[in-house]
Amino acid sequence: MAAHFGRRLRKGAATTAVAAAAVAALSASQAPGVAIGGQDGRTSSGTATEPEESTGDPGATGNSPYYTDLPPLNSPNPSPSASSEPVVQGAAEAGIPATVLDAYKKAEAALRSSKPGCHLPWQLLAAIGKVESGQARGGRVDADGTTTSPIIGPQLDGNGFALIKDTDDGRYDGNSAYDNAVGPMQFIPSTWAWAGRDGNDDGLDDPNNIYDAALAAGHYLCRFGWDLSDRADLRRAILSYNNSTEYLNTVLSWLEYYRKGTHEIPDGTGTLPGNRSDTRSTSPGPSTPGTGPSAPDTRPSKPGKQGGGSTEPPASPGTPSTPPATTPPSTTPPSTTPPSTTPPSTTPPPTTRPTPTDTVDHLENAGTGRLTATAGEAFTERIRARAETDAGKAVAKVRIRFTVLGDTDTAFTGGESVATVLTDGSGVAVAPALRAGEKTGDVTVRATVVGRVVPGLEYRATVTERVADTVVRTDDEALACTPGGEFAHRVEVLATRDGEAAGKVAATATLITAADDAAVNDEGPYFKDADDKAVRTLSGLRTDADGRLKLPRLYADDTTGTFLLRITTAGGATLTVELTVAEADTASSEPTPGA
Repeated sequence: MAAHFGRRLRKGAATTAVAAAAVAALSASQAPGVAIGGQDGRTSSGTATEPEESTGDPGATGNSPYYTDLPPLNSPNPSPSASSEPVVQGAAEAGIPATVLDAYKKAEAALRSSKPGCHLPWQLLAAIGKVESGQARGGRVDADGTTTSPIIGPQLDGNGFALIKDTDDGRYDGNSAYDNAVGPMQFIPSTWAWAGRDGNDDGLDDPNNIYDAALAAGHYLCRFGWDLSDRADLRRAILSYNNSTEYLNTVLSWLEYYRKGTHEIPDGTGTLPGNRSDTRSTSPGPSTPGTGPSAPDTRPSKPGKQGGGSTEPPASPGTPSTPPATTPPSTTPPSTTPPSTTPPSTTPPPTTRPTPTDTVDHLENAGTGRLTATAGEAFTERIRARAETDAGKAVAKVRIRFTVLGDTDTAFTGGESVATVLTDGSGVAVAPALRAGEKTGDVTVRATVVGRVVPGLEYRATVTERVADTVVRTDDEALACTPGGEFAHRVEVLATRDGEAAGKVAATATLITAADDAAVNDEGPYFKDADDKAVRTLSGLRTDADGRLKLPRLYADDTTGTFLLRITTAGGATLTVELTVAEADTASSEPTPGA
């Protein structure tokens, strides 16, 4: 509460004439609902640059156009110098609006807790937000962080951009033919369906809300186990957001600039960058965006609002409102006509039509069967949930959130544990493909209705261990040693399943008493533990990615004879290897280190 109160104070602070002029220019160039790029623009090269690592999706933005302005040369937070000349902030910078900056920092804190190995800096979100939407069009957001009107990119119809046919029935972009990038971080609906997050804890995940969009962008950049403190992973993550080398370099420039320091400005006082990748405008100052499809404000209602909120831009600071009329009071004598006896209208007041979400009574399993997968592999079946009314009728266009619960490394495609999907015309939402982690056992996935308190639906998925059906030696070298010596060759085996290498399969190696007696032999060959003590059973072994396993070195005590080493893998595959310990005149002629 205190943080919001502080932001309101900053938002209401008096601004200079320069700030007022900036807002006037911004309002003139950004009419409500106007798209942020033309429909037929192309990059300067006309071709896309291949990413360094394929992510299997069209990127967060569908490679939509972006702002190409670079940061000014001077530091945003210069250190004192001998010069008394003030440092002028660049027109393209103008600080970061208070609510937008708060959203970036809140997203960084959330990712620091949920994905500490990602090392996401809020300055990276600020750099992407600057390039994608000019920091939510100069901070034109309400107190909850929702843009005062939707920010819509050009339709992705393959004409200079990616070809992505409609995936959201026009819910976010107002386009039922093709998808458009939406919101301050410019997510395409098909990506938002699984990447969307509730960043301001209002029960909604809205791409037009800077808190939701910033948190979603953070999770998107942190998938695949990327560590953004590593330069190579940082480049991969940025290119996965928008697959363009120029985009990468522009974001990196702003990232470095913001890392040197920046300043907070009141919401709505930022300036819009002047150049875009699809227009290549060289004129100074804010540019006039293209005229892509205008989206109706179909965002979910929030407490204290009617519908999705006004689509009219706020008045510019310092602009006086029209004064009330000052017509003098009439001098006509009061009428002596008796008051009307017409009865008051009995027409009932208009009622608010319920949204599809309001009609949901419960969720049903839409045919999901037994979910089983081997560790590290994808589940062949996807989870399906159907939203229904109390009468059992299907409800379309309802957001269903699927959440992987508990301590598990099983996750949806992209490494995410949460995915939000819109129900189709039959009321069914199909979760992204689920991929098993290395932890075996049961995993629970819960389906809930976003924005509606109804009982959730839980699905049980089972992750089984990796198995092998065959294990063989990789060579035929004799395994012999003299008493008290060391075996010259280490045992190496290959595990397979259905003729293919069985990687990461658990295995055990035991010196057994006899072929028909698997009890541990208390004499003869042995391994050594970390304290150089003799051990005759090794558990917790695992084949490598190619199905190979090389055992530690073997040693012999003073007992001579033929001994057996048995290797057993998960799945029941076994191999028994003979070991010979004999005096030098009867042992293998091959010299051993202990001879």
